[in-house]
Amino acid sequence: MPIWIQTHWQWLAAWLLAVNLAGFFLMGCDKSRARAHQRRIPEKTLFAAAWLGGVPGCLAGMYLFRHKTRHWYFRWGMPLILLIQLLAGWVAVRMKWLC
Repeated sequence: MPIWIQTHWQWLAAWLLAVNLAGFFLMGCDKSRARAHQRRIPEKTLFAAAWLGGVPGCLAGMYLFRHKTRHWYFRWGMPLILLIQLLAGWVAVRMKWLC
C-alpha cells in the first residue's frame, strides 16, 4: 500500500477519534451545566459534532450521562446521521472515491 494512503487513513482515524471524544465530552459538559443551572451548550453544537463524524461519541455520552435521551430529535437524529454517514462512506468506497 502506498505511504500516502496509509497517512490519509491515519489522519482519518485521528480525526474520528478527536471528534468522537469531543462529542462525548460535550454531552458530559452540557449535562453538568444543566444540573448546575449554568449556560448550556447549544444543541446545534452537539449536532455539529455528530455531523463531523462524532455520532458514536455523542451517542455514548447521551446514554452514559442520560442526557438528551428524551428528545426525539436526539434519540432518532443521532442514529439517522450515523446511517447517512455510513451510507455515504459505502457509496464512496463502491464508487472508488476512496481506496
